[in-house]
Amino acid sequence: MTTVQRVVQIVSILLIIVGVAGMIPGIGTMDMQPVMLFGLIPVNVLENIVHIALGAWGLMASRSYAGSKNYAMINGGLYIVLAVLGFVDPSGFGLMPLGGNALIVHALFGIILLAVAFTAKPTTGAPAVA
Repeated sequence: MTTVQRVVQIVSILLIIVGVAGMIPGIGTMDMQPVMLFGLIPVNVLENIVHIALGAWGLMASRSYAGSKNYAMINGGLYIVLAVLGFVDPSGFGLMPLGGNALIVHALFGIILLAVAFTAKPTTGAPAVA
């Protein structure tokens, strides 16, 4: 497994955990009104669904080098855009909370995913021993 595949796999698992935890009453919300997940990150039901969907896509993509690299590029760019939008409108235009600590998390995920996407190298087979 390449580095980009492993990073995509880890990020995807984290997204699924956050998405599922965000749906549990008392920890998250099943409402469009944002709550603080683990007391740190604002989430709402739409964002939880998006996290679960992106996590599932990432787990499927992590099975191949090309899939992982594409996932990291696309989602890395998406998370950078979300971080910038968090500065512009922390309420996410009324759809999902993008400000506060969510802005920091989105920026970190974006930087990590883009970094591994642009530095990714496919594995090569070990030379045959004669």
